[in-house]
Amino acid sequence: MYYFIVNPNAGHGRGEKIWRKLEHRLKRSGIEYQVEMTRGQGDARNLARQITEWQITERGGESRVIVAVGGDGTVNEILDGVAFDNELTLGYIPAGTGNDLARALKLSRNPHRGLKKILHPAGYRYLDYGILSYGQEKPVYRRFAVSSGIGLDADVCHDQSECRLRKRRLPIRLGRFSYVLLGIRHLIISQPVKGYLLLDGVKKVEFNHIYFISSHVHPYEGGGFRFAPRADGKDGLLEVCVVHNTFRRGLVPVLWDALIGRSNHHRGVRHYPCREVQIHVDRPMRVHVDGEDCLYQTDIHLRCVEKKIRTFL
Repeated sequence: MYYFIVNPNAGHGRGEKIWRKLEHRLKRSGIEYQVEMTRGQGDARNLARQITEWQITERGGESRVIVAVGGDGTVNEILDGVAFDNELTLGYIPAGTGNDLARALKLSRNPHRGLKKILHPAGYRYLDYGILSYGQEKPVYRRFAVSSGIGLDADVCHDQSECRLRKRRLPIRLGRFSYVLLGIRHLIISQPVKGYLLLDGVKKVEFNHIYFISSHVHPYEGGGFRFAPRADGKDGLLEVCVVHNTFRRGLVPVLWDALIGRSNHHRGVRHYPCREVQIHVDRPMRVHVDGEDCLYQTDIHLRCVEKKIRTFL
């Protein structure tokens, strides 16, 4: 049984257009499927939870396939909502604006090719995912498929999300270029902080002038910024990227090289592979998981869960 969770608003309405094409192909194939359309934030998470919990209760160990049709935010909500008690396979047909997971996995942007791979897979692969936790009295836990960050990158993700909510008021659709414009804006107005990392509970590294810290399962975030070139979604590790610099202008080449995918070494950028990391900053900064807002925090913990997501080759 195939369960499709579709975000019709993904990619400025591209999600709905793609689903219409896929639905026509599915009806012709005669394959049993069920579709659920999201209407707002949190719907994909709730639907994924309902589907997997119902399967566990009613159908025991039967294999399940949930297919996300949307962007990285849709995948994030589904991942955050599913129960992994029985065998579960996740499929993904990209329809969003950033599509960083699709970029990392080299998924086709052609929805018919994506559907063919899901219905007639050559095999399977197992991917890692991350878990973010924050809060002292009542900790909050959030899964993420691609990356989680604190600071400037989270500010950009938040503003991009706000732009999507106001898309009907915008005369043009800037697409990926909007990430660049928002990044420049926050580069001008952001104030760096002091803080430290605790890597795998052992190694403590302190920094001044932190602009952001991102933790990656896969290399990209923010619509194609390659901040973690060595991140591998199958090695059981996070790649932590710390961007810090005394001089604001020193960040311009960092952002530019990340945008064009060039892996140059820059002063003020450090990378650390680890299984888990604690991050502390001396002033609250915005946090995100896969571009989804987690408000302002001073202390967060991230860890990698190895090869838990089964997906299609």
